[in-house]
Amino acid sequence: MTGGIETLLKEYKIYIKYVILFGAAYLVKCVFEFLYNRSAGQNSQTQQVKENNDEADSPLFEDSGKTVVDESQGNYFYDKYLADTESEKNVHIPFSLPRFEPEEMKKRARDFYELVNKRRSCRFFSPDPVPRDVLEQCILAAGTSPSGAHTEPWQFVVVYNKEDRLAIREIVEDEEKVNYERRMGKNWLQDLAKIKTTFVKEYISEADCIILVFKSPFHYKNGVKHNNWYYEASVSIAVGILLCALNNVGLVTVTSTPMNCGPAIRRLLGRPDHEKLAFLLPVGYPSSSATVPDLHRKPLDKICTFV
Repeated sequence: MTGGIETLLKEYKIYIKYVILFGAAYLVKCVFEFLYNRSAGQNSQTQQVKENNDEADSPLFEDSGKTVVDESQGNYFYDKYLADTESEKNVHIPFSLPRFEPEEMKKRARDFYELVNKRRSCRFFSPDPVPRDVLEQCILAAGTSPSGAHTEPWQFVVVYNKEDRLAIREIVEDEEKVNYERRMGKNWLQDLAKIKTTFVKEYISEADCIILVFKSPFHYKNGVKHNNWYYEASVSIAVGILLCALNNVGLVTVTSTPMNCGPAIRRLLGRPDHEKLAFLLPVGYPSSSATVPDLHRKPLDKICTFV
């Protein structure tokens, strides 16, 4: 009997080893989950609010886990917030826009489309200087973008200094080389092939300046931390307006989103830790020999459905 068990153990030794390893891994996972849940607290509502950069820091949620409110009383927390912010004088003011005749509306819509349809991502720049006051107006236009609860979670950092741009280019190219050689999959590289991009980013140092667009998940007001709601979408909309504004004045750019470069660039420029790099936009005039891929945009029936 003993010999039979020993033979069985020898035969299934490798399987028993795997069972023990998987069992140990599962035990470690359970311990970490227990410790995490314990530190996070037992209240699931509070835990959900704390996700995404400690959103529960807002006074709006400070006692949401322990107060039961009768629906007939209305929204207790919203009313409490309104009462707490009365001193800010958040008043509404009259608003209107000029109302155009249909033919004028069509003309304006057509003119704007024709303008923005000329916009192309350009990677070849002239060294000619870009007037600072022109850039200021373009960035002001971007700053008109809507944002979650009007938190305006963007910061536009314009870098003219050649030394800083060379340093930023080095940071980007070091990471992009790794991206192209290791991180990007086959399909991604195949899609990029038609655009003929590489890890070399001459435009960062060749353009007259670059605009680094940072996004902030939160901000501080009077020393108190406040969340920036929908900051990703808000910053993206602002950059879309910026692209139109630059195109309107005859400047070009390319929307670059360098992977894994944000922290190093942020430190180089002395930006606060809560700002995260969203876009890097070289800005200038196209060079005399500039080219762009011969791409075509989808027609209306491929991008729009009327219901």
